[in-house]
Amino acid sequence: MMNLARLRSFIQDMTRLVERHGADEQRMLDEGEKLLRGLIAADDWLPEEFARPSHEGYRQYLLHCDPMERFSVVSFVWMPGQRTPIHDHTVWGLVGVMRGEETCEEYSTALEATGSHPVRRGEVDRVSPRIGDIHVVANDGEDVAVSIHVYGANIGAVRRHTYDPATGAPRAFVSGYANAAVPNLWDRSARA
Repeated sequence: MMNLARLRSFIQDMTRLVERHGADEQRMLDEGEKLLRGLIAADDWLPEEFARPSHEGYRQYLLHCDPMERFSVVSFVWMPGQRTPIHDHTVWGLVGVMRGEETCEEYSTALEATGSHPVRRGEVDRVSPRIGDIHVVANDGEDVAVSIHVYGANIGAVRRHTYDPATGAPRAFVSGYANAAVPNLWDRSARA
């Protein structure tokens, strides 16, 4: 049985955080990271349909979007060897690895590689235009990786950019989501 109460509690805590400190990016990153670490510490809450990999490419599944689009929560699922193009976000974000491991390759705004680091199970990485927003994420491991991302907007509707690695030319895109439905967090009738 999925423990959806964990996700529901996380969303409630994130909603309170954005209501109090939504305009303070640093506070959102600091306090949001603590909340996300707590969520990904347990692996008993994510419904399997939001953890399904695809041989066609990595998947981004919407788990929740705040009604005012102040934040969204998504799961990313990666088969071994899958990777993003070089891309930006234009908003703050937190990436918490719940299964497997991911590699983050960072780029400057001039599209120069600035470093690479692993993000292991239980760890949280940060992005924002202020601290570094352009990267490539990859699953270089041998197992499926699942990460939970929290963004300061409805990330599937945000106009962002990929970048040509040879020329640096930007190309606008809107990522959308792989799912047509979100988890039903609010039905507690099974307990009755």
